[in-house]
Amino acid sequence: MEKRLQEAQLYKEEGNQRYREGKYRDAVSRYHRALLQLRGLDPSLPSPIPNLGPQGPALTPEQENILQTTQTDCYNNLAACLLQMEPVNYERVREYSQKVLERQPDNAKALYRAGVASFHLQDYDQARHYLLAAVSRQPKDANVRRYLQLTQSELSSYHRKEKQLYLGMFG
Repeated sequence: MEKRLQEAQLYKEEGNQRYREGKYRDAVSRYHRALLQLRGLDPSLPSPIPNLGPQGPALTPEQENILQTTQTDCYNNLAACLLQMEPVNYERVREYSQKVLERQPDNAKALYRAGVASFHLQDYDQARHYLLAAVSRQPKDANVRRYLQLTQSELSSYHRKEKQLYLGMFG
């Protein structure tokens, strides 16, 4: 169990190094390997074959903290990698960011990435929600402010079109 936690952390560190080198596909691979190492250790995940054999190993509070921190970091870093790769898989970016936010609702990077993904998926209300939360945590971040501005602009445009449509129908 300790060995798998260490291997997961090693894969995560290798992923971080690949990310810094701009080797995003390699980084994604390393983060996935780290998550696979942790899969059988996570007590919050259901057993693949319920009621058969002993449950997963009991973790000490320290080990559980390492497991959750490593998982959260990997999901956050996966979202960062995917935003750098073409074509961007915004669904997956949002999914990974939401996994981070389940454990760390105030994580500014995850809020920003979820907002960017929601913007590109044309879910402007959700994008606005995430980006407002991100800007409250990082008020000086130019990227967050820029995406919030783009989102507000899209929402205004959408509401103008909607208003014109209703006026055309009932005016």
